Amino acid sequence: MAENKELNQADESSLVIEKAKNFWTKHSKKIIYIGAALIILSTGWIGYQKFIVEPNEQKANEMIFLAENIFDKMATTNFSKDSVSIALNGGTLDGANVIGLLKVINNYGSTLAANRAKYMVGASYLQLKEFDKAIKYLKDFDGNGADQVQCKAYLMLGHAYAEKNQTEDALSYYKKASSVNKKDEVVTPDALMIAASYAAKIGKTEDAIELFKNLKENYATYISVSNGDVEKQLARLGEFN
Repeated sequence: MAENKELNQADESSLVIEKAKNFWTKHSKKIIYIGAALIILSTGWIGYQKFIVEPNEQKANEMIFLAENIFDKMATTNFSKDSVSIALNGGTLDGANVIGLLKVINNYGSTLAANRAKYMVGASYLQLKEFDKAIKYLKDFDGNGADQVQCKAYLMLGHAYAEKNQTEDALSYYKKASSVNKKDEVVTPDALMIAASYAAKIGKTEDAIELFKNLKENYATYISVSNGDVEKQLARLGEFN
């Protein structure tokens, strides 16, 4: 009996891992694309302030310019290995000498430009499926009050941990993403939907119900709420009005 119980638990664990694996690929495009635009726009005014008062910030912004442009283009099209390699490590593209994001971080780690680079490096490694490296740089990134960008960074951390089958860490970061700014009605409900769906996939029914309810009660205009999808998800989890 004990042996059968252990086998059943092993089968259940395998099923949880299988459900969690590749979960991030269904959502990564929206997350990284929106994040790319937001991080450049929302930190621009801060960068301008620093550009004037700190020479290092000026140098870092000059260094990062071409690599940042490459990342921005990738974020609106696709992350090809060649482009990612040049953005990360530098190289020549269309006759221009590109300084890699990693070099900006290594040489000017305390600047806002280097902070932006950490977000882009983390996102790039996530696309390359180098999840430990993605986690390292995304954890070092600071949204500096740009809540939507920080939310995206947490979501990507969730995806990286999900791919590593570290389901508790993944769910923790998905939840973190959904709680950065509860007044935000653009990115926060997306984060809640992802967190709730993931919780349901890995068998965390109580967490899933709580997250779906949060979404339903506080974001009535969100598409998955207004079209009844959240209601259906709650019903599948045994939660009825």
